[in-house]
Amino acid sequence: MSVSPVKRQKMESVLDQLKHHTTVVADTGDFNAIDEYKPLDATTNPSLILAAAQMPAYQELVDDAVAYGKKLGGSEEEQIKNACDKLFVLFGAEILKRIPGRVSTEVDARLSFDKEGMIQRARRLIDLYKEAGIGKDRILIKLSSTWEGIQAGKVLEAEHGISCNMTLLFSFAQAVACAEAGVTLISPFVGRILDWYVANGDKKTYEPSEDPGVKSVTKIYNYYKKFGYKTIVMGASFRNTGEIKALTGCDYLTISPKLLAELSKDYVKLTPMLSVKEAQACELEKIHLDEKAFRWHHNEDQMAVEKLSDGIRKFAADAIKLERMLK
Repeated sequence: MSVSPVKRQKMESVLDQLKHHTTVVADTGDFNAIDEYKPLDATTNPSLILAAAQMPAYQELVDDAVAYGKKLGGSEEEQIKNACDKLFVLFGAEILKRIPGRVSTEVDARLSFDKEGMIQRARRLIDLYKEAGIGKDRILIKLSSTWEGIQAGKVLEAEHGISCNMTLLFSFAQAVACAEAGVTLISPFVGRILDWYVANGDKKTYEPSEDPGVKSVTKIYNYYKKFGYKTIVMGASFRNTGEIKALTGCDYLTISPKLLAELSKDYVKLTPMLSVKEAQACELEKIHLDEKAFRWHHNEDQMAVEKLSDGIRKFAADAIKLERMLK
């Protein structure tokens, strides 16, 4: 049944309805998409920056980053590293002109098992933002949700007042450890969990409510709300709008421009699926994880082990491609 244009004007799109229940974040480094969909926050990662940096529209930012790397001098490797950090910050600064909230900027995935290296790199990015006149209150530093990454996040939050966004999160163990570390925000991946189950199981299609990625984020959200953790849950990496609708009510959802476009043209009525009230009534037990318990519980989840290592490799590969491009 088609909706008449007059009635459609009165109705809100799914995207507009979603914004009443959930903070919508744009998962992109493309400024035009941010201008069009008006999210509160934006997230970037090496793959998104690599894609954006190859667009002619952003050549000036690439040139500025290269000039900055040369100006600081040092070995070629140091110049490229400095140019890379600067490029991430230049994109972040441009994005912040277009949104009222915060931008997430990622620490090099090759540091995923180096706690001190991640802390150092995060502080360096914050210093670069400061040089650009941007305070740390508008930045989320993205770290891989390895044990080392989570502990780096704990130190950055508690000792340096730097807010962190824990990414590449696939297991319940990772989510529990992040909550205990007191990080600002986690990005549990939805679509990549679905990808794994489709590739490794007999079932090839799932209803949104039965989607393994949706179920994973729902459990994490319920656990955080039941036990009063302040850490924000931001569902990420969606494969379709059904997954997004099934997580309506989640604190934040970070969505690609393609899916934002689909949601803005969809006019079905949206029902909140997650709520604090329901979370507090659910049957979950509180657990505590030290390093040994974390590694064991995470290791018990084959999907999470494979997707975390795969995600780190992919982000690292794109970081190397970006360095080659700058070189």
